[in-house]
Amino acid sequence: MTSARRPVLGIACCTRTIGTEPAQAVMNRYVVHALRYADVAGLLVPALPDLMSAREVAPRLDGLLLTGSPSNIEPGRYGQADAPDAEGPYDPGRDTMTADLINAMIALGKPVFGICRGLQELNVAFGGTLRRDASRADELIPHHAPGDAAFDAMFAHEHEVALTPGGVLSRGLGRASLSVNSVHYQAIDALGAGLTVEAAAPDGVVEAVSAQVGDAQVLAVQWHPEWRTEANPDSQAYFRLLGRVLRGEPVQPDERTPS
Repeated sequence: MTSARRPVLGIACCTRTIGTEPAQAVMNRYVVHALRYADVAGLLVPALPDLMSAREVAPRLDGLLLTGSPSNIEPGRYGQADAPDAEGPYDPGRDTMTADLINAMIALGKPVFGICRGLQELNVAFGGTLRRDASRADELIPHHAPGDAAFDAMFAHEHEVALTPGGVLSRGLGRASLSVNSVHYQAIDALGAGLTVEAAAPDGVVEAVSAQVGDAQVLAVQWHPEWRTEANPDSQAYFRLLGRVLRGEPVQPDERTPS
């Protein structure tokens, strides 16, 4: 850990049931690996929009990480409230808080990052839509392991993604393609206005996006770089990229030797 003042990364919480009570929670793997490899300090941001506002939190943060979650975004937020295939669980408090945080951070010119649900939240915030059949559509590769798979087996389910040449991820990771875990039932359908595709699966499903809105850098991935990061150099490089963005440093190939 460095002694100089480090950027403060806000990390979005979910509403989860712990025992019999509702709790504000984030899996340790998001927090530990973001703080370790991006070399930042972190603050957890509760999904309690009735008790706090994004406007009072955003000025205290240098960046925001929208984490993955078992919950899905309520489809009414992207104009499909009556979709017959829509399934929960839902977390309306998180939906509201993250939507407000995205707007507040971008208005202040501060970076926003997303993982899994976080990518989907950003796409919806930019006016895009989601599809809910990423694990079962005949025209797609399976984007989730079978429903009866053990927890570790879910994250062992992988596929390749092609990185957009010259994009933020391609430049920042020094890679043309990656092998990534695939643990999502939902995926981007219509791309949000102003977002750029940073990575795509072999079936064309968007796997990463970016945007530059004024001074605010947006960067999100559909896969889980926080899963067993210590054993995955590409995932470590992703978080180091986040750290460079938070410090306003130029995007350039990661310090490791590209393959």
